[in-house]
Amino acid sequence: MRFPRSSGILLHPTSLPGRHGIGDLGDDAYRFVDFLVGAKQSLWQVLPLGPTGYGDSPYQCFSAFAGNPLLISPDKLLEEGLLVDDDVRSVPPFLSGAVDFGEVIDYKRRLLKRAARRFRAGAKDRLREEFDTFCAEQAFWLDDFALFMALKDAHAGAMWNTWPRYVAARKSDVLAKQADRLAGAVQSQKIQQFLFFRQWSAVKRYANERGIRIIGDIPIFVAYDSADVWSHPDLFFLDEHGSPTVVAGVPPDMFTETGQLWGNPLYRWEALAAQGYAWWIDRFRAALAQVDIVRLDHFIGFTRYWEVSAGEKTAENGRWVPGPGAALFHAVERALGKLPIIAEDLGVVTPQVEALRDQFEFPGMKTIQFAFTGPDNPFLPHNYTQNVVVYTGTHDNDTSRGWFSTASPEEKSFARRYLARSGKDFAWDLIRTAMSSVADTVVVPLQDVLDLGSEARMNFPGRPAGNWKWRFTWGMLGDEHRDRLREMAELYGREPKKANVIRDA
Repeated sequence: MRFPRSSGILLHPTSLPGRHGIGDLGDDAYRFVDFLVGAKQSLWQVLPLGPTGYGDSPYQCFSAFAGNPLLISPDKLLEEGLLVDDDVRSVPPFLSGAVDFGEVIDYKRRLLKRAARRFRAGAKDRLREEFDTFCAEQAFWLDDFALFMALKDAHAGAMWNTWPRYVAARKSDVLAKQADRLAGAVQSQKIQQFLFFRQWSAVKRYANERGIRIIGDIPIFVAYDSADVWSHPDLFFLDEHGSPTVVAGVPPDMFTETGQLWGNPLYRWEALAAQGYAWWIDRFRAALAQVDIVRLDHFIGFTRYWEVSAGEKTAENGRWVPGPGAALFHAVERALGKLPIIAEDLGVVTPQVEALRDQFEFPGMKTIQFAFTGPDNPFLPHNYTQNVVVYTGTHDNDTSRGWFSTASPEEKSFARRYLARSGKDFAWDLIRTAMSSVADTVVVPLQDVLDLGSEARMNFPGRPAGNWKWRFTWGMLGDEHRDRLREMAELYGREPKKANVIRDA
């Protein structure tokens, strides 16, 4: 599947402005869509939208299907009558340029519990009918997730494998009793999910009606402490106590000398295949109800993945294990048709990775920050093909300005000569180079549009805490940024098109 020539911005909703300590799905999300429209952009890329767990990472979520309640807008709940003025009259003095997750989580949870209580006590008939329909349609994941989160709260947030064995082991009679005992908490979780998806669907609809398509992420792995692993232990390598026997990571690379020990449990791909990959088909179906295009994170893991024994302190000692390959994607296509997928193929790209990507015509990724080592570097624009998505940088990279400030003298020299620029406006030099390339799709982090330094970096791979905090304010983003992006979209043929995707015959 080919995408039309287009461009857009990478910005996770948590980075939006707003008075409640974290970006949310309120008016600022709509204002950002309006900015994209004015800049003649047609893509908004977000990170995974799930409920974050360890390290506040959107890549370590309590569910692969659920939404993040922290993104629910209190102001929209006020409009619905689910909060009242007194609930939001005294908002804590949150930072405007960063998320303090500890304070935000406590504040948002209090508000959401109040909203859920008001919903249970007297939601309007229309809302109640929508909620009942949502619960019925999403029961395949929602029932397990709501009970999982209620049990987690009842056990003071402890990981599920530390719960009493009779609960962790999911015996049906025990689960029924627990669901009855925690009925109020379970329903509160379902209400919060309903409110999240209701608000997100409204934002997405607003964007789509204005020609903006949403790109979202499917991380290949799920968090161990998740409803997914708790409710489907047969699909993962776990021991008799429910603990992982092997975990995911990547070997030493340009980011870290000892590799990245992600710690995610690994799939029993044979068990998934025996079920016709039903869980993965459900996952793709759910993702494409939330977004228009899926970026499949760590695509190389579908050909082979790095397996590390549980208990290792780093990812240095591991081994490559074959992934499911084409069988998974054939099953998904048989169930759902040809899908709009971007293959995040960064890392050690083997001929097998390229063959799998090209077999299904998934566009791969190019990151220009990786390019400046010599003329044969595949990340240099003169080496691109059309069916790729080019980024100045991703959420795992430094900002472009930050990268240039710490690059080696050799890389700086090559970059200046290649771009024919001094480097004083390096972020925008990269944006222009990406926009003018033959790549069908260009995505630029908002930090580069704003020409920010390393202080605005979103994630440091391998650092367990202190990531995902950055936020912008409307005082940073002005008409000059909109006009500059619009001019490049016009100049390089990336203005919005009527067709969302180009389907090859």
